[in-house]
Amino acid sequence: MPEAAASAPLLDIDGARATIRLNRPKHLNRLQPDDLDALLKLFDRIESDRAIRVMVLTGTGRAFSSGYDLGSIAERTANAQEQTAGSAFEIVVNRLEDLALPTICRLNGGVYGGATDLALACDFRIGVDTCEMFMPAARLGLHYYKSGITRYVSRLGVDNAKRLFLTAEKIGASEMLRIGYLTAMVPAEALDQEVDQLAGILAGNAPLAMRGMKRTINEFARGRLDEEAADRRHRDSMRSAEIKEGVKAFAEKRPPKF
Repeated sequence: MPEAAASAPLLDIDGARATIRLNRPKHLNRLQPDDLDALLKLFDRIESDRAIRVMVLTGTGRAFSSGYDLGSIAERTANAQEQTAGSAFEIVVNRLEDLALPTICRLNGGVYGGATDLALACDFRIGVDTCEMFMPAARLGLHYYKSGITRYVSRLGVDNAKRLFLTAEKIGASEMLRIGYLTAMVPAEALDQEVDQLAGILAGNAPLAMRGMKRTINEFARGRLDEEAADRRHRDSMRSAEIKEGVKAFAEKRPPKF
């Protein structure tokens, strides 16, 4: 089957699973300004459809993504009145992290620059054993945006965040797995099976409970936990239809149907 022409990100919905595919393979899926708008619209569409229980983000071709178009950043920051490129990308990545449903990044290849943060904003990252990553901010003279640094530190730890940001060192899949950047590392031929297995698990779990716990975990990681809201979600879950079905299914030794 011939490869689709380069385009804005593509959406495919298959039952409870939505897949977004970055689709500029000749440029290693480098994100353009229009792609950011398209991603926000796709996130809204996916989140509004309660039949969708899990989202997968991936790329076309030999890389996941080379990040945001640096030419666009340079062009916009040259004008002191229009310093929006970096903030536009940050908005997209933060929106992805806050997406209510669980998300998986299917790393089909290398991940570079801002795309490393885009992948990190997903709840899980499954990568091929040939993938690699690097964050070149220090080589470019760029102080990375605050929420991205927060994500690196909270998910990878202070020492790993310093290493990746301050050295701009390129690391391979095994090291990505060791530091916790990858949830799992697999040969290319096993990538889809691994992603499908995890997506199936997530799609079968209680969606409201997962939504609430994801929010609580993210808030805690940022040091901004709304304790009252988290307690309220816990109390509400104890009276929910989900827990009734979950307990009943457990007693009947069958998979729950949420």
